Amino acid sequence: MNQYETTFIVTPVLSEGDVKKTVQEYVDFLKSNGAEIVEQDHWGLKQLAYPINKKTTGIYHHVEYKAAAELIEKFELSLRRDESIMRFLTVRLGKYAIKYNDDKRA
Repeated sequence: MNQYETTFIVTPVLSEGDVKKTVQEYVDFLKSNGAEIVEQDHWGLKQLAYPINKKTTGIYHHVEYKAAAELIEKFELSLRRDESIMRFLTVRLGKYAIKYNDDKRA
């Protein structure tokens, strides 16, 4: 299993409860498909570098997890299909990035 991190931007139009529900759905999706959640971080409402769908802000959430490579394709497909997700980025972490993240948490 490789270690990945995904950062996604949720549309700011949703209420706080809907944002939490959306984030929890994706965390549950990862867990139910055999991923191990290492760290979650809710960054909150941030200004975007450029407008996306005429919106200048977005709600950021970051998830770090261990999963099989086959899961990433299914996870990204579900993110693409969700209209409340404006953008996302998934990165596979190397050994130095994993060590850096562990040191940063400690």
